[in-house]
Amino acid sequence: MVRKLTRGVTLAAGLAVLPLVAGCGGGDGDGAAKKADDTSRVAEVVAPAKVEVLASLTGCEVKIRTEAEELREGVCHTKAGDYLITTFPKEELLQVWLDSASIYGGKKLVGPRWVISAKEEVLEPLRKKVGGTVQDLSTYGRTGGAGPSAS
Repeated sequence: MVRKLTRGVTLAAGLAVLPLVAGCGGGDGDGAAKKADDTSRVAEVVAPAKVEVLASLTGCEVKIRTEAEELREGVCHTKAGDYLITTFPKEELLQVWLDSASIYGGKKLVGPRWVISAKEEVLEPLRKKVGGTVQDLSTYGRTGGAGPSAS
């Protein structure tokens, strides 16, 4: 019993010191920039899997409207405009969605395993918050304007 307690105390003490050791940098003066980069990377890793994370980053309280195996969708109503956030568990499912949506044209904000659908004037301010690229779906999957590319 004492041995288990000692091991637990040692583990807890080690974990308590870890943030202090990890926080000590090499003194290169880029601490703030590194922290900002790390925060961005965390958002990129977490955001694709969760509609709620993307919504939070855009300042929206999302209402989930679709919960399916191949995608999740949430609706955001904001002063800046309304938009739809769609996330996908696999990149391949995002590509299928983009192929299907391309028949309707328009522009979408596309990130890793997610899409935001909104009026064009809303997309750029959202891009500044969550990243991604604005893609013109009227040209998606087309080469030289000759229709969908063959595989």
